Amino acid sequence: MAEQDTTRRPGGRSARVRAAVHGAVTELVAERGYGSFTVGDVAARAGVADSSIYRRWGSLEALTTDVAITWLTTNSPIPDTGSLDGDLRDYAAGVARDIGGPDGLAVLRLVIALSQAGTAGTEARDRFLAERGRQLQEMLDRARTRGEDPPEAPEVVDHILAPLYIRTLFGTGPATPEYVDHLVDRLLTPVSRTS
Repeated sequence: MAEQDTTRRPGGRSARVRAAVHGAVTELVAERGYGSFTVGDVAARAGVADSSIYRRWGSLEALTTDVAITWLTTNSPIPDTGSLDGDLRDYAAGVARDIGGPDGLAVLRLVIALSQAGTAGTEARDRFLAERGRQLQEMLDRARTRGEDPPEAPEVVDHILAPLYIRTLFGTGPATPEYVDHLVDRLLTPVSRTS
């Protein structure tokens, strides 16, 4: 009798369920806002049993955290162009594209809502911010290794990420390539870095 293969195939049923559940969460956040849906709503939208969600994630907070972190790590690769200027421009353009995309606003709203959702929500927000910080630090450390003089990570947040997030959250205008370049130019101008 042949031995049964018990290994999981990447991209198999588990990956399809995860993608469907993540998609359902993102849609529900966009339509209703965080706190206005249940695990049952997510399960119905994704076409899976609630027990599957509880078994895999344990709670709505854990699920939504996974959605936010997965979105961040999937959509914001760290560029390596060989220069700080190139890396910052590519990274900022990628962030602008991602948060301006169909799921970006929903994920930003999800992270903000999680920070108001008690201890589990605060931990979820902190994990999201820590991952964003890790990405930035990796890019800045690489620039320092090349002999460049990069800004500190909080400066990148203040000069690039915060304006992009505010523009997206409040709908104050598109994050055009020209606007993104302006943000990077402002960060890299020595006068703005010393003030």
